[in-house]
Amino acid sequence: MRPDRFDLPVRHVLPELFAALDERGVAVLAAPPGTGKTTLVPLALAGLAGTAGLTGLTGEPGPGRGRAGEPGRVIVAEPRRMAARAAARRMAWMLDSQVGAEVGFSVRGERRAGPGTVVEVVTTGVLLQRLQRDPELAGVGTVLLDECHERHLDADTALAFLLDVRATLRPDLRIVAASATADAGPWARLLGSGAPPYGRGPAGGDHASGGSPYGAGASGDAAPVVRASGEAHPVTPVWAPPSGPVTPPRGLRVDPAFLSHVAAVVRRALAEREGDVLCFLPGVGEIGRVAALLGGDTGGAEILQIHGQAPARVQDAVLSPGRGRRVVLATSVAESSLTVPGVRVVVDSGLAREPRTDHARGLGSLTTVRASRASAVQRAGRAGREAPGTVYRCWSQAEHDRLPEYARPEIALADLTGFALQAACWGDPEAAGLALLDPPPPAAMDAARRTLLALGALDASGGRVTGRGRLMAAAGVHPRLARALVDAGPGAAEVVALLSEPLPRDAGDDLVAIWRSVRRGGNGPGDGFPARWRGEAARLARAVPGEDAGRDGPSQGPAGRPGTRRPGDDGSRTGGAAGGRPGTGGLRSDDAVAGLTVALAYPERVARRRGGAYLMASGTAAEPSAGSRLGDAEWLAIAVADRPVGSAAARIRQAVVIDEETARLAAASLYDAAEEVAWRVPPGERRGDVSARRVERLGAVELSSVLLRDADVRPAVLAGLRAEGLSLLRWTSEAVALRERLAFCRRALGDPWPATDDDALVEAAERWLEPELSRARRRADLERLDVVAALHRLVPWHARLAEVAPERIEVPSGSRIRIDYSGDRPVLAAKLQELFGWDEAPRIAGVPLVVHLLSPAGRPAAVTADLSTFWREGYRAVRAELRGRYPRHPWPEDPLSAVATRRANPRR
Repeated sequence: MRPDRFDLPVRHVLPELFAALDERGVAVLAAPPGTGKTTLVPLALAGLAGTAGLTGLTGEPGPGRGRAGEPGRVIVAEPRRMAARAAARRMAWMLDSQVGAEVGFSVRGERRAGPGTVVEVVTTGVLLQRLQRDPELAGVGTVLLDECHERHLDADTALAFLLDVRATLRPDLRIVAASATADAGPWARLLGSGAPPYGRGPAGGDHASGGSPYGAGASGDAAPVVRASGEAHPVTPVWAPPSGPVTPPRGLRVDPAFLSHVAAVVRRALAEREGDVLCFLPGVGEIGRVAALLGGDTGGAEILQIHGQAPARVQDAVLSPGRGRRVVLATSVAESSLTVPGVRVVVDSGLAREPRTDHARGLGSLTTVRASRASAVQRAGRAGREAPGTVYRCWSQAEHDRLPEYARPEIALADLTGFALQAACWGDPEAAGLALLDPPPPAAMDAARRTLLALGALDASGGRVTGRGRLMAAAGVHPRLARALVDAGPGAAEVVALLSEPLPRDAGDDLVAIWRSVRRGGNGPGDGFPARWRGEAARLARAVPGEDAGRDGPSQGPAGRPGTRRPGDDGSRTGGAAGGRPGTGGLRSDDAVAGLTVALAYPERVARRRGGAYLMASGTAAEPSAGSRLGDAEWLAIAVADRPVGSAAARIRQAVVIDEETARLAAASLYDAAEEVAWRVPPGERRGDVSARRVERLGAVELSSVLLRDADVRPAVLAGLRAEGLSLLRWTSEAVALRERLAFCRRALGDPWPATDDDALVEAAERWLEPELSRARRRADLERLDVVAALHRLVPWHARLAEVAPERIEVPSGSRIRIDYSGDRPVLAAKLQELFGWDEAPRIAGVPLVVHLLSPAGRPAAVTADLSTFWREGYRAVRAELRGRYPRHPWPEDPLSAVATRRANPRR
């Protein structure tokens, strides 16, 4: 053991950390990346650093004591598998040992630890599984949760469980929350009180005991905060925004022009500065594109790509000093989880990926967002670990000031189905008693519980976990995939393993083709994936117990299970009946196994072709990508889909062709057969009609229908009237005029005259449209209805419409002229000569007629509501204007004494 390997900045605060743990049992360690919080602190807690000669680390065993007074093991929880492996390798190197001896690690599907292991690095997911199996964590003295500031959902959940364990079962358990940021206050308050900071009390689940479940730190005092200052060197920022306009990120798309700019900034950094360059990009796709843009134009510098799917040899190369200059293209995994040696320059794209969940449609995806200011500080700090450095930020200082201070926690953004299942298994289905920094959003929790109920993981009465749900939780994959594994059996393990990791955007949409490629060892989602996939498939195949295990939930699996094949064996067409459809027995084809597995995992994404797209059982349309390899299949089981921003339809990423039998089998809980009598508007059309059918459906997907001949369609006809309004009826000019007369009576006289606006007529349809309404069976019957006769039924029985609001009125010339009731007041439009001798127009229902006096040609000449005044004052001007234009018509000087006429004077 070489003491110089322990010469890390965090060593100076170890005595303070030990004292805090001895006094309170909990502490927050705030230490920047590269200070040794992930490596030296666990070794010191386990008593493995004392022999290195570091002051304050020798003597009695410190906080790492177990329940029986013997030194307990130290568990270090990391949010990523890569970080867990790297931390274990680094600690073993510090001890001149091998991984699996004093220091080991456990990640999903892989464990390297032995009887002599005293420090074990695990992922937070593995820690959650252990807590569910053994809440007391027998033999464990201290748990260090690393990178708490990243706010991963599993890490937040694990800390909540640990605080519950410490409060009820293990008051001697030591907990250290390690954060790379200075904002340690919320963590200190959470660890000090052990209670939810947002005011909800404990639920009293399976791990609760009598009295206050938060005995440790119940006073509400904050836990001690131990701060370690890294020996960081100054980092000079260089603002390098694009010179031209760049389209902001949208969904997963990043403007290629911006990626070209990032590559140009990397080349600039290589030319202007010394040392290795670490470039932060949002995802694997962007890393690949920037690597291609750089090509060989790096001055001989080696290009390395580091991300969560990178193989071990690449991780080792990145985490070891290089022989020459290097350019490391990385996702946020290198932000704080990994320390890359030799870096003097950071190029920051300023972008990150966050999860988004559409709970209404059951779709989840990643989206590209601007990184927070805290993240930018973390990334920049990587350039100053070993010497003064430089950070090139691909945005302006003004934009920097507008960035959010911190990233949003995963619990506020992600699909909470897995979290809800973990909480239910813990005995707190509502998660009300968990000590979480942020409460789970109610809508997300409701959606998660509905999903778990449909999968049979929770019972419908109290929402408690079922035996089936515990079996699903133990599988270590998303509950949906676990459901497919439990119901379809070990034969589904390969497909479940394939879906348990994100597939790249360019993987194609044919999941079976991807499966076969990976099985052959071809290009999977990232180099090294095939070996990782085989190991995970083997683990999942072993995770499925006997045929009847876990079958107590309401959602039962299929009667027949896919044929079992050892993970990795090639069987693109195994035995069985032609086509290998579910229910035929025997071994099945890849297509059948994959289709059934995906349909069981995502029954609401079983989809049937509708036009040029598909309709999923959830009711959401889904569109295949251009050049899709899925052809014109009638049915699909959609494994991966997302919804582009601003689009109503989902986009199919990966799917499997299935048949109707598989769809019915997997989505049996969504099956419904019912008589449907409704007003239906066909997709893509505006006009609806009565639909009377017996329909079979899988959710929103129609399977079959049979017409109902004698159904009562009257409610559907009424629904059509309410949906489409009175335009369903044929409104002749007579019908419109009659409606206007009735409306005038309502305005002038009020009750009992009826309202005749659209809403009122629709509401009173059963009063005035019978008996024709009851005889109507389709839209055409309504269009043939006599609206004039129907409207007459609205006239009060004791009233005479012809007297109250006559249709026509006789004028002095003897003509009977129609009255226009369309305006606020009734209007009589007549030729001026026909009104001679009429000194006052009659009133209609007490309302004076408005008279439109027309010229002999029928054009407006004057408007008046007072004929007497018009004859005295207005007539002379009209006579003077029109007399010469119409000389054959009478224009007497005294119109009141003249004889009204509708004829012209005879020709002379």
